[in-house]
Amino acid sequence: MANDTKERILAAALELFSRNGYAGTNIRELSASLGLVKSGVYKHFESKEAIWNALLDQMIAYYGEHFGSAEHLPPVPDSLEELTQMTMRMVNFTVHDERIIMTRKVLTLEQFRDVRARELATKHFLTGLTEMFTHVFTGMMDKGLLRKDDPKMLAFAYTAPISALIHLCDREPEKTEDAIRKIEAFSRHFIATYGVK
Repeated sequence: MANDTKERILAAALELFSRNGYAGTNIRELSASLGLVKSGVYKHFESKEAIWNALLDQMIAYYGEHFGSAEHLPPVPDSLEELTQMTMRMVNFTVHDERIIMTRKVLTLEQFRDVRARELATKHFLTGLTEMFTHVFTGMMDKGLLRKDDPKMLAFAYTAPISALIHLCDREPEKTEDAIRKIEAFSRHFIATYGVK
Protein backbone atom coordinates (compact mmCIF):
# COMPACT_ATOMS: atom_id res chain seq x y z
CA MET A 1 0.00 0.00 0.00
CA ALA A 2 2.84 2.41 0.89
CA ASN A 3 4.50 1.76 -2.47
CA ASP A 4 1.19 2.39 -4.27
CA THR A 5 0.88 5.76 -2.54
CA LYS A 6 4.48 6.59 -3.39
CA GLU A 7 3.84 5.76 -7.05
CA ARG A 8 0.66 7.86 -7.03
CA ILE A 9 2.61 10.80 -5.57
CA LEU A 10 5.28 10.51 -8.26
CA ALA A 11 2.69 10.21 -11.04
CA ALA A 12 0.86 13.31 -9.80
CA ALA A 13 4.15 15.19 -9.36
CA LEU A 14 5.15 14.39 -12.95
CA GLU A 15 1.83 15.73 -14.21
CA LEU A 16 1.99 18.91 -12.12
CA PHE A 17 5.69 19.58 -12.76
CA SER A 18 5.18 19.11 -16.52
CA ARG A 19 2.32 21.61 -16.46
CA ASN A 20 3.45 24.16 -13.84
CA GLY A 21 7.17 23.54 -13.43
CA TYR A 22 8.93 22.74 -10.19
CA ALA A 23 8.61 26.24 -8.72
CA GLY A 24 4.96 26.48 -9.75
CA THR A 25 3.97 23.32 -7.89
CA ASN A 26 3.59 23.15 -4.13
CA ILE A 27 3.06 20.24 -1.77
CA ARG A 28 -0.42 21.44 -0.80
CA GLU A 29 -1.56 21.33 -4.44
CA LEU A 30 0.12 17.97 -4.96
CA SER A 31 -1.45 16.41 -1.86
CA ALA A 32 -4.89 17.84 -2.72
CA SER A 33 -4.71 16.33 -6.23
CA LEU A 34 -4.32 12.93 -4.55
CA GLY A 35 -6.96 13.43 -1.85
CA LEU A 36 -4.23 13.48 0.81
CA VAL A 37 -3.17 15.98 3.42
CA LYS A 38 0.37 17.37 3.30
CA SER A 39 1.51 15.06 6.07
CA GLY A 40 0.38 12.11 3.92
CA VAL A 41 2.91 13.18 1.27
CA TYR A 42 5.64 13.89 3.83
CA LYS A 43 5.14 10.39 5.22
CA HIS A 44 6.66 9.10 1.96
CA PHE A 45 8.96 11.96 0.93
CA GLU A 46 10.75 14.34 3.26
CA SER A 47 10.57 17.31 0.88
CA LYS A 48 9.58 18.52 -2.57
CA GLU A 49 13.25 18.12 -3.56
CA ALA A 50 13.12 14.45 -2.48
CA ILE A 51 10.05 13.98 -4.71
CA TRP A 52 11.91 15.70 -7.55
CA ASN A 53 14.95 13.44 -7.24
CA ALA A 54 12.85 10.27 -6.95
CA LEU A 55 10.93 11.39 -10.04
CA LEU A 56 14.15 11.91 -12.02
CA ASP A 57 15.35 8.44 -10.96
CA GLN A 58 12.04 6.98 -12.11
CA MET A 59 12.23 8.87 -15.44
CA ILE A 60 15.71 7.49 -16.14
CA ALA A 61 14.63 3.91 -15.44
CA TYR A 62 11.41 4.18 -17.47
CA TYR A 63 13.11 5.81 -20.45
CA GLY A 64 15.96 3.27 -20.45
CA GLU A 65 13.59 0.31 -20.21
CA HIS A 66 11.12 1.42 -22.88
CA PHE A 67 13.19 3.50 -25.30
CA GLY A 68 16.81 2.52 -24.84
CA SER A 69 19.98 4.01 -23.44
CA ALA A 70 23.75 3.48 -23.43
CA GLU A 71 23.07 0.64 -20.97
CA HIS A 72 20.15 -0.78 -23.01
CA LEU A 73 21.32 -0.47 -26.62
CA PRO A 74 18.93 -1.47 -29.38
CA PRO A 75 19.88 -4.42 -31.59
CA VAL A 76 21.73 -3.63 -34.81
CA PRO A 77 19.28 -3.95 -37.73
CA ASP A 78 19.88 -6.70 -40.29
CA SER A 79 18.58 -4.62 -43.18
CA LEU A 80 18.14 -1.01 -44.22
CA GLU A 81 14.37 -1.37 -43.94
CA GLU A 82 14.80 -2.55 -40.33
CA LEU A 83 16.56 0.75 -39.54
CA THR A 84 13.48 2.70 -40.60
CA GLN A 85 11.19 0.28 -38.76
CA MET A 86 13.24 0.55 -35.55
CA THR A 87 13.38 4.34 -35.85
CA MET A 88 9.63 4.60 -36.33
CA ARG A 89 8.93 2.30 -33.35
CA MET A 90 11.10 4.56 -31.20
CA VAL A 91 9.49 7.71 -32.57
CA ASN A 92 5.95 6.41 -32.12
CA PHE A 93 6.73 5.44 -28.56
CA THR A 94 8.28 8.77 -27.67
CA VAL A 95 5.56 10.95 -29.22
CA HIS A 96 2.59 8.91 -27.92
CA ASP A 97 3.66 7.69 -24.45
CA GLU A 98 2.19 10.19 -21.96
CA ARG A 99 4.89 9.63 -19.35
CA ILE A 100 7.64 10.28 -21.89
CA ILE A 101 5.86 13.39 -23.19
CA MET A 102 5.51 14.77 -19.64
CA THR A 103 9.15 13.84 -18.93
CA ARG A 104 10.33 15.83 -21.96
CA LYS A 105 8.23 18.80 -20.85
CA VAL A 106 9.63 18.63 -17.31
CA LEU A 107 13.21 18.43 -18.56
CA THR A 108 12.62 21.27 -21.02
CA LEU A 109 11.15 23.49 -18.28
CA GLU A 110 13.63 22.61 -15.54
CA GLN A 111 16.92 22.35 -17.48
CA PHE A 112 17.64 26.00 -16.66
CA ARG A 113 16.98 25.61 -12.92
CA ASP A 114 18.36 22.21 -12.01
CA VAL A 115 21.78 20.80 -12.93
CA ARG A 116 20.54 17.21 -12.95
CA ALA A 117 17.60 18.10 -15.22
CA ARG A 118 20.02 19.91 -17.56
CA GLU A 119 22.28 16.85 -17.73
CA LEU A 120 19.30 14.56 -18.40
CA ALA A 121 17.93 16.91 -21.07
CA THR A 122 21.29 16.93 -22.83
CA LYS A 123 21.52 13.14 -22.58
CA HIS A 124 17.96 12.40 -23.73
CA PHE A 125 17.70 15.09 -26.39
CA LEU A 126 21.22 14.85 -27.84
CA THR A 127 24.15 12.79 -26.53
CA GLY A 128 22.25 9.63 -25.57
CA LEU A 129 20.62 9.41 -28.99
CA THR A 130 23.96 9.99 -30.69
CA GLU A 131 25.57 7.21 -28.60
CA MET A 132 22.76 4.76 -29.35
CA PHE A 133 22.86 5.39 -33.08
CA THR A 134 26.67 5.41 -33.18
CA HIS A 135 26.39 1.82 -31.92
CA VAL A 136 23.67 1.03 -34.49
CA PHE A 137 25.53 2.57 -37.41
CA THR A 138 28.87 1.00 -36.48
CA GLY A 139 27.13 -2.38 -36.47
CA MET A 140 25.41 -1.68 -39.77
CA MET A 141 28.74 -0.66 -41.35
CA ASP A 142 30.29 -3.89 -40.05
CA LYS A 143 27.42 -5.82 -41.70
CA GLY A 144 28.01 -3.96 -44.98
CA LEU A 145 24.61 -2.21 -44.85
CA LEU A 146 25.92 1.37 -44.60
CA ARG A 147 28.88 2.82 -46.43
CA LYS A 148 31.97 3.39 -44.29
CA ASP A 149 31.92 6.82 -42.69
CA ASP A 150 32.34 8.35 -39.24
CA PRO A 151 29.52 6.58 -37.34
CA LYS A 152 29.38 9.24 -34.65
CA MET A 153 28.90 12.04 -37.18
CA LEU A 154 26.30 9.98 -39.06
CA ALA A 155 24.47 9.33 -35.78
CA PHE A 156 24.45 13.05 -35.00
CA ALA A 157 23.24 13.89 -38.53
CA TYR A 158 20.49 11.24 -38.23
CA THR A 159 19.19 12.01 -34.75
CA ALA A 160 19.30 15.83 -34.64
CA PRO A 161 16.47 16.44 -37.16
CA ILE A 162 14.40 13.61 -35.66
CA SER A 163 14.82 15.08 -32.18
CA ALA A 164 13.84 18.55 -33.48
CA LEU A 165 10.64 17.13 -35.01
CA ILE A 166 9.79 15.30 -31.77
CA HIS A 167 10.09 18.59 -29.89
CA LEU A 168 7.78 20.16 -32.48
CA CYS A 169 5.19 17.51 -31.54
CA ASP A 170 5.39 18.67 -27.92
CA ARG A 171 4.99 22.35 -28.83
CA GLU A 172 2.34 21.82 -31.51
CA PRO A 173 0.61 18.45 -30.98
CA GLU A 174 -1.65 19.05 -33.98
CA LYS A 175 1.45 18.64 -36.19
CA THR A 176 2.35 15.20 -34.78
CA GLU A 177 1.17 13.08 -37.71
CA ASP A 178 2.88 15.36 -40.22
CA ALA A 179 6.10 15.27 -38.15
CA ILE A 180 5.97 11.45 -38.05
CA ARG A 181 5.61 11.34 -41.85
CA LYS A 182 8.59 13.71 -42.21
CA ILE A 183 10.69 11.55 -39.89
CA GLU A 184 9.93 8.42 -41.92
CA ALA A 185 10.71 10.26 -45.17
CA PHE A 186 13.96 11.53 -43.66
CA SER A 187 14.94 8.01 -42.53
CA ARG A 188 14.37 6.69 -46.04
CA HIS A 189 16.33 9.60 -47.54
CA PHE A 190 19.20 8.86 -45.14
CA ILE A 191 19.16 5.21 -46.21
CA ALA A 192 19.12 6.19 -49.89
CA THR A 193 22.14 8.41 -49.26
CA TYR A 194 24.25 6.19 -46.97
CA GLY A 195 22.89 2.67 -47.54
CA VAL A 196 24.73 0.01 -49.47
CA LYS A 197 22.46 -1.69 -51.99
